Amino acid sequence: MTEEKIEFKAEVSKVLDIVIHSLYSNKEIFLRELISNASDASDKLRYALLLHPELASKTSEFKIILTPDKQNKTLTITDNGIGMNKEDLINHLGTIARSGSAEFIKSLTGDKQKDMALIGQFGVGFYSAFMVADKVTVKTKKAGDEKGYIWVSSGAESFTIEEDDSLPIGTSIILSLKSEDEEFLEPIRLRHLVRQYSDHISIPIILKEGAKEETINSASALWTRPKSEITTEQYKDFYQSVSHAFDEPWMTMHYKAEGTIDYTALLFVPTKPPFNLFQPDRKSNLQLYVNRVFISDDLPELMPFFLRFMTGVIDTNDLPLNVSREMLQKTPVMQKIKKGIVKRILNELKKRAEDKEDYKKFWESFGIVFKEGLYEPIDERKEVADLCRFNHTADENLISFDEYIAGMKEGQENIYYLTGTNIESLKNNPQLEGFAARGVNVLLLTDPIDEFWIQTYTEHNGKKIISVMHAGSDLEKIKLENEPNEQPIDKEKEKLLINRIKETLKESVKDVQVTDRLTKSPFALITPSGMMSLNLERLMKAHGQQIAMNSDRILEINPRHEVIHKLAEMLENKEMNDKVNDAILVLFDQTLIAEGEPLKDPAAFSKRLTSFVLSGLA
Repeated sequence: MTEEKIEFKAEVSKVLDIVIHSLYSNKEIFLRELISNASDASDKLRYALLLHPELASKTSEFKIILTPDKQNKTLTITDNGIGMNKEDLINHLGTIARSGSAEFIKSLTGDKQKDMALIGQFGVGFYSAFMVADKVTVKTKKAGDEKGYIWVSSGAESFTIEEDDSLPIGTSIILSLKSEDEEFLEPIRLRHLVRQYSDHISIPIILKEGAKEETINSASALWTRPKSEITTEQYKDFYQSVSHAFDEPWMTMHYKAEGTIDYTALLFVPTKPPFNLFQPDRKSNLQLYVNRVFISDDLPELMPFFLRFMTGVIDTNDLPLNVSREMLQKTPVMQKIKKGIVKRILNELKKRAEDKEDYKKFWESFGIVFKEGLYEPIDERKEVADLCRFNHTADENLISFDEYIAGMKEGQENIYYLTGTNIESLKNNPQLEGFAARGVNVLLLTDPIDEFWIQTYTEHNGKKIISVMHAGSDLEKIKLENEPNEQPIDKEKEKLLINRIKETLKESVKDVQVTDRLTKSPFALITPSGMMSLNLERLMKAHGQQIAMNSDRILEINPRHEVIHKLAEMLENKEMNDKVNDAILVLFDQTLIAEGEPLKDPAAFSKRLTSFVLSGLA
């Protein structure tokens, strides 16, 4: 077969250009990535043998061989795993599946160390070979196929593929090293890198020097070894390998569960969020093994979505080795393992939460995801709620539900919250004035998920969780810390003013009513209980949803405010009618601005406001 030349897809060329010309720090990462790929290939063939035993006759004991050749300046990484056919070569090495490449490029920070850490996470680890090699040659044959192929590229615009039927099953990656990277031909350097990054690989990694072969890794699955024999550094290296990350684990969990279901777990909570934490197709980086045989790393049945930041390994003997994907979805064993894992994670987080500063690091990285557990239909919602932390009006520290309840005022029956887009705007929301006057703390919720979990998790330890917008007579039961000096307008004037406001605003609001929640502002907007909040309206509009604005909103007025008194007096003078109407419209527009809402007619607002400023200066 003649050699076939194929152009790289555009996104691959971009990634290659960045990898080759920009990311020079910590080049040694290439070896970890290529060994990891070789190990994955062996795991895939080991699993395939369970379903297709006829492949066994062509397969020897799994191993990964490193062969440095100083004379030809090449380093070869060979495995006898699943191998690749022509289609695999084109799809895996010539194209980046999914939108990883675009996200990779978008996520680059300019910090070479951080950018290097993204390589494995984005599934482009193979391309790290071009950091040290002028040319990469891949010789491969897929298990069960008769044809083998040779893939060659110098990392420019294209690659070539040529058929070679004489190749053994597996893959050899031959790196023609750049002159400045010949250090990776030194056996002592290779031993050090393997022990640093890949010692946990359960397949023997063999260094071949001429006729001499030496196994340079422990070649035993790390999670099967006693905790007392594993160092913090080894845990860190294993975490970085399975997560393709450079940060250190914030929390490490290594335990063996025994009972109706036996399994071993080695789990990690990262320090930093993975790049794709908020992508809809994000899956937890959790690998399932059965008796140390890799089964799958795509198992939503094994970890709830709100814990998708977890990474690590689960190994059990309570599933058959030839378990199918469909069987995994249905077997009760998976549900029992999942329940046990979730319980253990929540218990460990509870212990770590005792150190508030340490737990704050976790919450700042993963709190927005963790709160999804309040919305998911899981049995552990109460335990999840106990671990949630919130911003609030009392001080700058994060607070738990239990801490909030412990600080409730005499007469306070409920947990109060307010949702919005950012903390500062929430703190200035007029609806908080009545709560501040009574010393009542209010939770400030600014994450999109907050608008959804509060609809399903409505009570904690016997205390209802309600919006400040819906507080009514319950707020009146709490004593004011300072009685107001101002008197409310009399009922007759109040009635006349309310009617005038309704006539002026027309369909912009559903109703107008007085409130004790306001102490400093004349107007505020609320939504009735059971209706969509103002913040949720904004969120849905931002996602292209067509929502009718204002139709269900209620305007609240502060009967003690000086402006309200003045408007009531002006109503007695018919010559002031137009000015009263303009004042109502200006105040309403100011209220919309305070809520972060766009004005229907900004020009009219500007004109009215200018008129009031001029009259005040006259």
